[in-house]
Amino acid sequence: MEPKINREPVAEAARRLAAENQRRARQVAETLRIAERWEEAGAEVHPVGSLPMGLLVKHLDLDFHIYSDEVRPAVGMAVMTQLAEDPAVERIAYGNLLRTEEACIEYHVWYRGEEGALWQIDMIHIVRGSRYDGVFELMASRIAAALTDETRDAILRLKYETPEACPIAGVEYYRAVLEGGVRTFAELEAWRARHPLTGITTWMP
Repeated sequence: MEPKINREPVAEAARRLAAENQRRARQVAETLRIAERWEEAGAEVHPVGSLPMGLLVKHLDLDFHIYSDEVRPAVGMAVMTQLAEDPAVERIAYGNLLRTEEACIEYHVWYRGEEGALWQIDMIHIVRGSRYDGVFELMASRIAAALTDETRDAILRLKYETPEACPIAGVEYYRAVLEGGVRTFAELEAWRARHPLTGITTWMP
């Protein structure tokens, strides 16, 4: 018997996977009550990154920027303690960057979701009014506004075609497609070689 071959066009497969992962991502966030837990702690929560833009494909991650006038480790640790009660939460990491220009504390949670998929949830607790307050929310809205059906499909296809062992930041795809006119993975690799990503980028169209 001949092996079953998936003849689904890449663009269609990428759109389908993005829609499914969008659903699963929201389910993870709702199951863990991420926004509600932080709001109960007195913070303001904004989803950022590929989820609000509808561009989540293979890399299973959720990004939240969380704002308070005063950022204290005790507040975030209390939220992490609540999350750790869920047996599907396998690991939690912490990084204190309050003394840097980022003025934040990073929390990273690894959650084993449906079908055994491992999700990384990044929660960045930021001092309200500091340098990066609102920057990445604006970036997401500007990118979303600049997308056409054709460029959205190009980004989804490039993310879908990226090998698992080749980590590429979301903003590299968006800038390469929207600013550089990139449409193939070979073009993306060449573009990245000419535009190496170093540190935090606040590029937006």
